[in-house]
Amino acid sequence: MCRKLEGKVAIITGGARGIGFSIAECFSSNGAISVIIDLEQEAVDEAVQMIDDAGFSAVGFAGDVTNPDSIAEIFKEIHKEFEKIDILVNNAGITRDGLIMKMKESDWDVVLNVNLKGTFNCTQKVCRFMMKQRSGVILNITSVIGIMGNAGQANYAASKGGVIALTKSSAKEFASRGIRVNAIAPGFIKTEMTDKLPKEVVDKYSEVIPLLRMGLPKDVANMCVFLASDEANYVTGQVIQVDGGLIM
Repeated sequence: MCRKLEGKVAIITGGARGIGFSIAECFSSNGAISVIIDLEQEAVDEAVQMIDDAGFSAVGFAGDVTNPDSIAEIFKEIHKEFEKIDILVNNAGITRDGLIMKMKESDWDVVLNVNLKGTFNCTQKVCRFMMKQRSGVILNITSVIGIMGNAGQANYAASKGGVIALTKSSAKEFASRGIRVNAIAPGFIKTEMTDKLPKEVVDKYSEVIPLLRMGLPKDVANMCVFLASDEANYVTGQVIQVDGGLIM
């Protein structure tokens, strides 16, 4: 069995559920020690247990990506335990949808704070360890909405567009130290959130996707495994769409 991430230590923010959990699960099945960070300790513990029960390795921490001091302490603890941090996946994100003319300032602020500043906070704290070891991979989960925009999601689009710009800038800053930075832009992915949508809405979205179906969290996770592996050693500063051809 080929395990592409054997022995790697990988941090996944927002890793207790949805796409984040699928990434953690896929990383662990490929030989990595997945370090799950999420807001609620109970959710973190459940996710870690599920991966352990499958016979793979994971640990977890309750943490808030918007709190740089807390993230710094968690990363120090991870590095102290494992003596390295090989991979960071900035996956934590939220939505607070609404039309611009009606959007509350608080809804704008919280989405930018979690999605963009949270990605910056984690990138800034982890790069110091990666620079010293002169190696590392940072993967930022953005969205096709950050590329094409979407009515009713100005805050989300702005945050995810910002993540793309941050990805390209940090890739240029870190390349000389052997650190690769890429972004993955999922399209319409089947998660707990999309499961709550009416069937007619799901059908409508699916009709405009060339592959005529929603993606699965594992579709995103598989791309993360490739980009985190040695097979992608010459790939940095890129935005890879996992969207079934939704935008071309």
